[in-house]
Amino acid sequence: MRPDRSDPPVRVVLAEDGVLLREGLSSLLTRFGFEVAAAVDDADALRSAVAEHEPDLVITDIRMPPEHSDEGLRAAVDLRRERPGLAVVALSQYVEASYAAELLDSGGGRRVGYLLKDRIVDIEDFVAALHQVLAGGTVVDPQVVRQLLGRRRDPLAGLSEREHEVLGLIAEGHSNGAIARRLVISEATVGKHVGSILTKLDLPQAEDTHRRVLAVLAYLRSGADA
Repeated sequence: MRPDRSDPPVRVVLAEDGVLLREGLSSLLTRFGFEVAAAVDDADALRSAVAEHEPDLVITDIRMPPEHSDEGLRAAVDLRRERPGLAVVALSQYVEASYAAELLDSGGGRRVGYLLKDRIVDIEDFVAALHQVLAGGTVVDPQVVRQLLGRRRDPLAGLSEREHEVLGLIAEGHSNGAIARRLVISEATVGKHVGSILTKLDLPQAEDTHRRVLAVLAYLRSGADA
């Protein structure tokens, strides 16, 4: 998905300590019409670059020097606290549910994404995810959703296999129509599955995709350490 060339380019600050991945991402973003204002390799440089360039989007690794723990995450959460409208997509090598939860809770959950680095292999999906976050959405890697699902014993055990599929797609930010196309079923059938899921999880009915994502993720996070 390439942006309309009549629109100003999206300004990006990229933070990734791996040289090859950082250079590869920079080239990829440029190819798809983004403007990479800065590409840095640690959390302090990320903060400085955001202050200097005032980007539309930050893409950051979670683990960066010097401790290689959660420096990128902490920087991202701090930046969103200072700049509530800043779009942030965090990249991680592994599923780290607690990190995902903290990031998704920042900024009211809007304009935020948590993706595994393996997702970048599917370039079109990755770029589409960036645009979805920029448009105000919440995008979570399906593997993160599965990890959260796996930590909940009840009442998720009551969901059918199809409902699990639909729940994963909801958490990725898909509308009923998009889910119907993905699963090759009718939109009415998707609506029934969504209603059943929300009922079983004791969540309020909501048409807005963003509210559905936040509601489902909030519920799953609430039992992540159970």
